Parts: sequence; structure tokens; C-alpha cells
Amino acid sequence: MSRPSGISAAIGQEHDGEPVRGLPGHLPEGEHILWQGEPDWRVLSRTAMRAHWVAIYFGVLAAWNLGNGIAQGTGLVAALTSAAVTLVVGSIAVGLLVGYAWLVGRTTVYTLTNKRFVLRHGVALSKCFNIPYRTIATAAVKVDSKGFGDIPLGLADGARIAYPHLWPHVRPFTLMNPQPMMRALPDVPSVAERLSLQLQLAANAADKPFVAEPVRGPARPERPQPSDGQPAAA
Repeated sequence: MSRPSGISAAIGQEHDGEPVRGLPGHLPEGEHILWQGEPDWRVLSRTAMRAHWVAIYFGVLAAWNLGNGIAQGTGLVAALTSAAVTLVVGSIAVGLLVGYAWLVGRTTVYTLTNKRFVLRHGVALSKCFNIPYRTIATAAVKVDSKGFGDIPLGLADGARIAYPHLWPHVRPFTLMNPQPMMRALPDVPSVAERLSLQLQLAANAADKPFVAEPVRGPARPERPQPSDGQPAAA
């Protein structure tokens, strides 16, 4: 894992020793928390763990086993037994995925301060990444019909965090250039608005461009109009 100056990581065993929830230490003078949140485990089980697709797969497989058994003349009892075993295995698999999503939701904290984005996660091994706003080049928002969504962050040139260290809080299929992502957030448009303002302020201070990608998803939230020089939400 390589990181430019500014991005830091802390790895530990427990969250209990945190001086401040979700943070590796006390905030320095002049820095304060703007927002904290965590992913919704129900949405996470569907979007990150794909538990619903696994359930569908085993359901189809059970139906095929039942129909194929009857067609092959193995007998109704044997066919039903085969289908039942498949459903039991599928239920265990789905249960493990949903259980892991619950653990991820319980052990993850996303934090926005006036200086940086902090990602603390890890079910067995705690990891905490400090990502200053100046190292974030792009941000996007994906919103579903219920207001839940994801916010992936494209890091500036030279900034890189290994994909396995971020998963599942990483944009899918970005193995070559991993993008940290806040996942399954409730009321994601509000979070995006807070983040967009901080990123724009950091970009203005560093005199560099910041790109807010279009909102993606079936429910496009109404974008507030800029006022008093403040940018609209990403």
C-alpha cells in the first residue's frame, strides 16, 4: 500500500481504545467533526455482499434439482430431499453474507471534519485511514429510490490505498486505481452536500480543480442553487 504525504493509516485490534469514536486520536486545535455516520447493514448486504443474488441462485438451483430429479425418475422424495439440501446450503450462505454485512455496519464509522475524511473499519482487524481533502480529486454520488446511496472518492495523482485494505468501502472494479467509498448511506444527498462544500474549499485553498461527478441512480435529488459563493452539492 502506497500513500502520498498526508494520507495516513492506523491498524489495531479493537475500537474500544479510541479516544474519539471513529478517530485514531484527539483532533488537533482548529479541527472539528462535521458529520459521522455508518453504512446501513441491510442495504450493504444487498449492494456489497450481493446476498439477494446468492439467494436467487440457490433458489433456482433447488428448483432445477427438484425438476431434474423428477424428470430422471429418481422419485419425488429423493428430488425433494435434494432441493431441500440445496435450500439449506443456500440459507447458510445468505446468512453468512448478511451476518458479515451486519458486522461491517457495526464496526464502520465514516467521519467528515473540516480538514479530512476518516474511514475507520475492520471486523477482525481495525483499520483507520485519514484522507485530507486536498488529496481528493473527484467525488460522485449514487442514490437509490429510497435515498440510500454511495459516495466514491477519486484520489489525486500519486495517492493510492490498496483495494483489499479498503474493501468493502471501495468503488467496485477500480483495482488499478482504488477509490475509497462511503457505502449504503441513509440520506446520502445531505452527506454529499457537506462533503462537496469541504472539497471545494480545500480546492480553492490549494488553487486546484475539483470535479463533482453527476449524481447517478433512479432518484436524482434536487440540487440546491449556490448562494453567497457556496457550491452546490456533488
